[in-house]
Amino acid sequence: MNDQDSIPQELAGRFRSRLVLKQDVFSTVERGSFTTPGGEVEAVLRRIDLVPWWSYGIARHFLKREARGLAIAGSLGIAPPLLYLGKQALVRGWIDGLPVHIARPEGDLNFFRSARRALRAIHREGLTHNDLAKEQNWLRTPTGYASLTDFQLATHFSRRGRLFRIAAYEDLRHMLKHKRRYVPDALTATEKRILARKAWPTRIWMATGKKVYYWITRGMLNFTDREGSGPRFVNDAPQLTARLKQYDGVSDAVIVAFPDRRTGTGLYAFVEGDSLAETDLVRHLANDPKRITAPERLQVVERLPRTGSGEIRTDILQLVAMNQIDLIDPLLANETEKEVVARIVAGRQNLRDRYAF
Repeated sequence: MNDQDSIPQELAGRFRSRLVLKQDVFSTVERGSFTTPGGEVEAVLRRIDLVPWWSYGIARHFLKREARGLAIAGSLGIAPPLLYLGKQALVRGWIDGLPVHIARPEGDLNFFRSARRALRAIHREGLTHNDLAKEQNWLRTPTGYASLTDFQLATHFSRRGRLFRIAAYEDLRHMLKHKRRYVPDALTATEKRILARKAWPTRIWMATGKKVYYWITRGMLNFTDREGSGPRFVNDAPQLTARLKQYDGVSDAVIVAFPDRRTGTGLYAFVEGDSLAETDLVRHLANDPKRITAPERLQVVERLPRTGSGEIRTDILQLVAMNQIDLIDPLLANETEKEVVARIVAGRQNLRDRYAF
């Protein structure tokens, strides 16, 4: 049994892990079930017992901040509830929702109204999230409402002073950036002014500290967090995609990331073309002089799903890769798209687990 399949001693007999969702130098996140006085519930474990010794102090600090944030926001019904907090582990409830970068709430003004209400609710309690620029920290529930997750950088202020107001302003500005992307016509004049004006600490951070942060995390530690996909997706996927497109008979290709029990983050390649053998494509990637590890899954499809403007529907392919097939139907626009996706679903290769963020 490897470390990822073990459970922290403090949770032995209470948490059953089914899948590692994410792993980095600050924590390992796993999906499973947790035993409460009322019975077993779907839950997510964040553990820091596997992190390197040199990052443990920061990881412990993040764990306590997340627990404090979940205790407040979870009680308001706009975040997962905090179920357990120990020395090296935290367990939160699971929310049936999709990250915004997959749900893509285009034209969904009600979602952003609920997002604004969620921010007002946590700000009334003196809590700021501080990491809402990331789309994966916003979830769209099946009922269309906004929910928040990942409170590692959250701050609970004892009073609503100047620092609180700056942090709350930045929470709002980051939410409005997502609104601008998905429902730009609904932005008010006031919201446009907020988007045009960053708070002064943010301006200083962008000009100085952020560059150092990227140099350390991406350069020295090879750590990235682009939608929770990890360095392989950022560094390897573009090169693998380009090499796949060079193969005769391939008309297009796209790679998405998915949580993998063995590697933490797996790559799933969808290759569009006729009369292609998946084994030949795998051998083609293996012959790469750069020796980049091939995707864990590779599926040849007759057609890739696309938007009316021709963009590949990576949101749908992401759900196929994670085997969350039941969440696809509401995203399909017409019968033609349903037929294309049905063929891909029928040939999907990731059948062992069900995944969620």
